[in-house]
Formats: sequence, structure tokens, C-alpha cells
Amino acid sequence: MGLLDSVMGAMGGQAEVGEGLQGLVGMLGNSPQLMQVASSLLGNDGAHGGLQGLIEKFQQGGLGDVVASWVGTGANQPISGDQLSGVLGTDALSGLAAKFGVNPNELAGQLSSVLPDLVDKLTPNGHVPAAGLGEGGDLMGMLGGLLKG
Repeated sequence: MGLLDSVMGAMGGQAEVGEGLQGLVGMLGNSPQLMQVASSLLGNDGAHGGLQGLIEKFQQGGLGDVVASWVGTGANQPISGDQLSGVLGTDALSGLAAKFGVNPNELAGQLSSVLPDLVDKLTPNGHVPAAGLGEGGDLMGMLGGLLKG
């Protein structure tokens, strides 16, 4: 989990970023399924190829500028649940929803509200880590640890 430690360490020196992540983790903590889905999307072992794979999907879907704003250091552009469904594909989104026992439309809406901030907080210096964000289980552990902390 060295990469996650370094991400958290980089964020630790930035109180505002750390507090923002705590608030985001709090939101995810209210929905364990949403935390699992986010980890499965961003983890290197996820079906979409982790953060880099997700970025590529956004670029292919014509929303590369949106996801680039989440990674970058400026303001995060919003995304709607419908746009997210278009990027991920309705079959993939339905599969994730079924796997975690949630409604696909609700999942798209919830993900669209947390994914921009989550990606933003996990790329603290405006760069995608070359090795990705780690495995989904590592991300779940990190987010779960923050919930307890």
C-alpha cells in the first residue's frame, strides 16, 4: 500500500485537502455500497483498468476535459448521472449496480456527485500516479481507515 501511503502523506501537508477528503469519506461512509463501487472503478484491478482506464473511457466518450478537471488543480467540472452512464456504458453500470445491490440510476446519480471530488482528492498534485491508485481492496482499506480515524 505504499502508493496510497504516499498519496495520503502528500495530502497530510495540505489541511484543506485532508479535510475535504474526510468530508468525502464521510459521504461514502453513509453508503458502503457506493464506497465499494468507487473502489472498484478506481482500483487497478477493476474492470475499467483503474483511474487511467477510467480517464481513457472519459476521453473516448468525449468528456476528457471533465475528468481532466478532476485530476487537475483547478475547479472540478460536474458530471450528470446520464453522462456517467454514457461513459461507463449502461451494461457496465447495471453490472456494478447488481453486484453491489443498488439501483443503476441511483448509482449513476450518487457516483456523479462523489466521483469528481474523490478523483480530485486522490490526485493531490494534479497528476495521475504512474502506478495507479492501487488495488480496489487497498482503496477500500484506506477509505475505511479514514472513516474510523
